[in-house]
Amino acid sequence: MMMLKDNKILLGKAEEKEVYILPSQMNRHGLIAGASGTGKTVTLKVIAESLSELGIPTFFADVKSDLTGMIEPGDAAAIKERLDSMNITDFQVQKYPVHFFDVYRTQGIPMRTSVAAMDPVLLARILELTDAQEGILTIIFKVAEDMKLDLIDLKDLQAMTQYVGEHASELTLKYGNVTKQSVGGIQRKLLQLETEKGNLIFGMPELDLPDLLQVKDGL
Repeated sequence: MMMLKDNKILLGKAEEKEVYILPSQMNRHGLIAGASGTGKTVTLKVIAESLSELGIPTFFADVKSDLTGMIEPGDAAAIKERLDSMNITDFQVQKYPVHFFDVYRTQGIPMRTSVAAMDPVLLARILELTDAQEGILTIIFKVAEDMKLDLIDLKDLQAMTQYVGEHASELTLKYGNVTKQSVGGIQRKLLQLETEKGNLIFGMPELDLPDLLQVKDGL
């Protein structure tokens, strides 16, 4: 439901005063809040479709798939009352190009990255590692780098973690203290991540930022 007027996004009206968002200000922080049924999702659709009309790609983390309807033209009759209340007479329903990205790799373009690209600090936060375990994870990444080994998926990281644990005594002299207890703790966390299908996050080809910024037919 695109709402553009003079290249501004019309969000609503208060009596005769119209409320707009300037596309040039869309890199600012914002909050859309309200009770169920007050129009939060519709507002997001208006913004996304209007930006698409301007040729600006938009990315949504849409867990509940509330916004997927943009792929099909809407029902003008269903919003006629709203359009009349805003004195909008030239509105036309249309569909917009949509790409679905899927962490689970089942119903959309796979969204994944390599283990190496995630880096040990971020991965340690995801795994909820202790400070000692985070230090060991950093060593694991460094050992792989020095051995010129690519850490692509979870199995690569598990194998590298096992290698560091088996060679803990000799690696300690070069990289710092490596305890088998911390290595074992990391392996358990990695196993838990795999059990919860977290391994699907990792793989190739990696998602590249331009993948999220595509324009099709000017939209």
